[in-house]
Amino acid sequence: MDIALREVHDSDLPVFFRQLNDPEALRMAAFTPEDPADRAAFDARWARARTSSDVVRTILGDGDVLGSAAVYGEPGEREVTYWVDRAYWGRGVATAALRHLLAEVPERPLYARAAADNAGSLRVLEKCGFTPSARTRGHAPARGVEIDEVVLRLLDRTPGGG
Repeated sequence: MDIALREVHDSDLPVFFRQLNDPEALRMAAFTPEDPADRAAFDARWARARTSSDVVRTILGDGDVLGSAAVYGEPGEREVTYWVDRAYWGRGVATAALRHLLAEVPERPLYARAAADNAGSLRVLEKCGFTPSARTRGHAPARGVEIDEVVLRLLDRTPGGG
């Protein structure tokens, strides 16, 4: 499958909203909006992201919208995030998309966070060169409890191999 990134189009937002409301994906991501079904809040978050200095992209697989990827936050503390439709988990989509994003955004360091039990996301981040730098505990809205979270850091300018 040919994975590419492009700027977010208005027509992508309904797809992102559907993906955000997949119960299994929510549970795995854990650190999600308090109410992912709140469409007004969703639209407001995306409007802010698309007009900010954040780098927000749509993930395409053979031309189809498979998810989103972004770099956001203040310089020196910027984080990566991504969301891939569950139907495409385990197929290398997140890894390929993150590598494209890292090639587009040269600044370092970059950070990422993942639930400590989200082995798939941790594997994607490590394949792309991120290394664990801390563990924290925080409220995971999608699970309604506090859970462990891994903070990862990327220092070099080349996307990881693997």
